[in-house]
Amino acid sequence: MPMPMSMDWSTEEIVDAVNFFQTIEKAYQQAVVRDDILALYNRFKEFVPSKSEEKQYFKEFDEKTGVSCWKTIQKAKSAEVGEKIKMI
Repeated sequence: MPMPMSMDWSTEEIVDAVNFFQTIEKAYQQAVVRDDILALYNRFKEFVPSKSEEKQYFKEFDEKTGVSCWKTIQKAKSAEVGEKIKMI
């Protein structure tokens, strides 16, 4: 599945973005530790600090996969430390 990315990102940033998006998708298939999602999201925000740019990448990914990055992150933020979350 093609992941949304920028040609301006470094190789490390591309790998981190792919890991982030794969983890979001994984949360719809099986339980994922909340801390893993938030750590990957925080790393993603280091090279995508703009909220509008984030929304653009999320929308592109959500439309291709049928998941919701935003809902997954919100659920992770409201979960307890160490808790596993699974999206429906």
